This record gives sequence, C-alpha cells and structure tokens, in this order.
Amino acid sequence: MRLERGRRASLALTLNFVAFAFALSAVTTSYWCEGTRKVAKPFCTGPPVKVKQFFCIRFNSSNINDSRLVQYIFETGEEKFLLKKFHTGIFFSCEQAADMNGKKRGIRIAPEHERGVLWLCIVAETLYLTLLFAGGALMTLEQCPCFSVMNKLKLSAFAAMCTALSGLCGMVAHMMFTTIFQLAVAMGPEDWRPKTWDYSWSYVLAWGSFGTCMGSAVTALNRYTKTIIEFKFKRRNIEKSLLVKQKLLELDLPDHMWYLTADAEARSIHSISKCENGKRDVGIFTLWTTCI
Repeated sequence: MRLERGRRASLALTLNFVAFAFALSAVTTSYWCEGTRKVAKPFCTGPPVKVKQFFCIRFNSSNINDSRLVQYIFETGEEKFLLKKFHTGIFFSCEQAADMNGKKRGIRIAPEHERGVLWLCIVAETLYLTLLFAGGALMTLEQCPCFSVMNKLKLSAFAAMCTALSGLCGMVAHMMFTTIFQLAVAMGPEDWRPKTWDYSWSYVLAWGSFGTCMGSAVTALNRYTKTIIEFKFKRRNIEKSLLVKQKLLELDLPDHMWYLTADAEARSIHSISKCENGKRDVGIFTLWTTCI
C-alpha cells in the first residue's frame, strides 16, 4: 500500500513538472498563431538597380525631388501589396522584414481596443505559472521523509488545490487569447487583419500543459482522498474493538475468558488486514466472509 501511494505521488509530481515545462515553453515563444498579413509595399530607397524589386515600389525616376518630372509607378491592383508572414504569442510577435528576408520583432498584432483584455490574459498566464510552480514545490516537500503522515496529508491537499486552481487560470488565459485573436481578425482594422492564419505548436503546448496539469491535480487529490478513507476505516475498526472491550467489561466475564477474547481480537485484526469485501455485522461481532 505504501509503495502504491509513493507511485501515485511520483506520478503527480512528474505530471506537474511536465505541465510547467510545457506552459513555460508556450508562454516564452511566439508561435501561438501564424499566418500572413496583406500590407502595402513601401517605396524603394537607394540607387536604381537592374533587377526589379518585388518588395517595394520604385518611381520611374530616381530624382523624386524634381517637381518638373512626372512620377509614376508600374504596380497596379494587388501588385502594390505584400503578403508578409507573421507569428504571434502572448508577450511578443514577429513579422517578415520589409525586404522579405529577415524578421522584425515587436509588431502590434492586437488592435488598440483589445489591449486591455490582452493584459488580463497575461495576468492569468502569470497566475497559472505561479500556482503551478507552487503546487510542484509542495509535492516536492511532501516527498521529504522528515514530515509526519498528517503533515504530508496537509501538503498533499494544498498541492492538489494549487494545481487545480492553476489549471483553471490556464484554461481562462488560453480561451481569452483565442477569443482576442479571433475578434481581432473579425473586427480589426482592414489594413491590420491577417489574410490567412492558423494555430501553431505553442498553442498545442499550452493546451497540453493544461491537460497534464489537471491530470496532476486529479492524481494528487485522489491520493489524498484515498489516504483519508483508509485512516477513517482503521479508526472505525479501532472504535469497534474498544466497544467490544467495553461490552465484555460490562458482562463481567471470568478471568479465563479474557484469554479467549484477546485471541479472538488478534485473529480479527489479522483478518482485517487481509479482507476488504464481504463484511457483515452480527450483534457486536464482525464476520469477514470474502478475502482477496
């Protein structure tokens, strides 16, 4: 039984560490969503080149300060726009640079009217990581042999509570980010909206972290509940044994009967340790009929 309890504790702690690693990886990366944005081409700078530059618009003359020249461009319709790839996360986002080769960070994916909800999402993610770390720390302390059984039970209860609360905060944060991005895509400014987009691997890591977090919480809570039930079962058996002794004292049995009673109690305790099912009460005595 103690070995099984230790395995459940190790399983809960392992799931907690996996959930924390997934959550930290998801929050610190910018691949929650990725797609393309339609942006206007910038004007080309520098001396003219022989090869046509597709990522910028160049006038027919390099002397744009001469007002006597008529400046015109050859790009029309969709040729005046670029489809830039981007990927975004909670804290930062990246987009292709103007020359379509590198990347630039710090672009504002969320519109202005969605910034407040985005900050709430950041606060919820921070609470998620903090509570998840606290639950893992309590589970680690519970493994220390210097604590008594009751103190370990208290640590297990607090660890399960912190882990469950962190899972709820994480679920709220992930759903808030999803809602923010979908509203921004549907209701954002026309020059801002992504042309195409989809969820990426950071988003999968975030929800995987939530699943393992709730698994850790359920495992820790199940272990705490099972231990409490075992303690109550043993306490009830002790109370019944004391009740038997009290009844025998009231009956005022001869001295030689006490040896028989002690022997019967020893056999009863031995059978209790081996039997769990098939219990039935007759008077003040307990008979065990089925053993596993």
